[in-house]
Amino acid sequence: MLEKLFKLSENHTDVKTEILAGITTFMTMAYILAVNPSILSATGMDQGALFTATALISFIGTLLMAFLANYPFALAPGMGLNAYFAYTVVLGMGYSWEFALTAVFAEGIIFILLSLTNVREAIFNAIPKNLKSAVSVGIGLFIAFVGLQNAKIVIGGSTLVQLFSVEKYNELNGVNASFNDVGITVALALIGILVTGILVIKNVKGNILWGILITWILGIICQFAGIYVPNPELGFYNLLPDFSNGLSIPSLSPILFKLDFHGIVSADFVVILFAFLFVDLFDTIGTLVGVSSKAGMLDENGKLPRIKGALLADAIATTAGAALGTSTATTFVESASGVTEGGRTGLTALTTGILFGLSLFLSPIFLAIPSFATAPALIIVGLYMLSNITNIDFADMSEAIPCYICIIAMPFFYSISEGIALGIIAYVVLNLVTGKAKEKKLNLLLYILAIIFIIKECSSLFF
Repeated sequence: MLEKLFKLSENHTDVKTEILAGITTFMTMAYILAVNPSILSATGMDQGALFTATALISFIGTLLMAFLANYPFALAPGMGLNAYFAYTVVLGMGYSWEFALTAVFAEGIIFILLSLTNVREAIFNAIPKNLKSAVSVGIGLFIAFVGLQNAKIVIGGSTLVQLFSVEKYNELNGVNASFNDVGITVALALIGILVTGILVIKNVKGNILWGILITWILGIICQFAGIYVPNPELGFYNLLPDFSNGLSIPSLSPILFKLDFHGIVSADFVVILFAFLFVDLFDTIGTLVGVSSKAGMLDENGKLPRIKGALLADAIATTAGAALGTSTATTFVESASGVTEGGRTGLTALTTGILFGLSLFLSPIFLAIPSFATAPALIIVGLYMLSNITNIDFADMSEAIPCYICIIAMPFFYSISEGIALGIIAYVVLNLVTGKAKEKKLNLLLYILAIIFIIKECSSLFF
């Protein structure tokens, strides 16, 4: 049955190889079960419900990939997109998380339509290659900055940002924290970065997940030793899992179908929608092509067969995820770990999906993991995304300057969408004014996007 369904022999693989590859992929990306609820809960969303939504949509999306495309790729709420959802749209722009979910839902519907047509190729080709890489780099810096903030390694101050100290932290927040609550968590986060870095260098399978768990365990040891003292009033909680309710699955009801369609006819909604769509589209295609290339799945023309099914799985997962209450789902680059282990078919994805389904019953464990333990994961994931900077052509200043603006705008303005908008505006204006528009073959869609973003930026500055 499995042979017939997934064409194992045709893809030069077997059941044992595929299952082991699926387990490897799950171990590599299971950190999302702790990190995604941690990031999105900053908006006021229920963390338990977020865990359930994260595990459920990872299960659904990965199974869709298995059966619609027969590829060994796994899906889950995307890093970068969840940060944009929480820190830019909700905390930065002041919109409700229900409104942000509506933008994700609308983006998913559009992505479904694009996946059923060839329009996605026109959008993909409209954005300059260097700018695509710049978006990834900027998001990497943004995620790393979020990780540093979540761990309290970086705090606010007279210089806007500064390195943590207990005295400065208390002065900034008007509290009376000590080394035994906030101080030790900062130290543990720093240790966690080093531990995760060592695991990455040693190429340990599931290095990011192990980094989170080791940092958390060190925190538990500190709690037993009295070095870490929980202080719920300041947001420092007991690090031990709460099994008082058994292995029950947290209810989805606080975030299920909480869409808000009021105010969707606005320039901001269009910008938010496009940012979700832009990042999801390019991240997904980039991941699919990159991982497939490593696995030798591309055809003689460098194209990925059945890519329509893979994109459709991604689009449906995004739409369903918004309905369930989580940010945009996307194909994870960590799928490469399973491919490296020999995974070549949807059986690998099926195995990963089933493990995400089983993880629903382990919520007390994942919900007890503190932000200082997940922060190292954010910082290391930022490094992976930063590596795309080598794909930018810095020898051509008409390419380098817009990319530079795009990259620095994301962490400095604390907004992924601002980075995308300013990058596109700079690219079009600089190449147009310097007479390089014809040489760079700027297309109509790129001009339209630039005009939309200029209007949006002007409305923000003057109104």
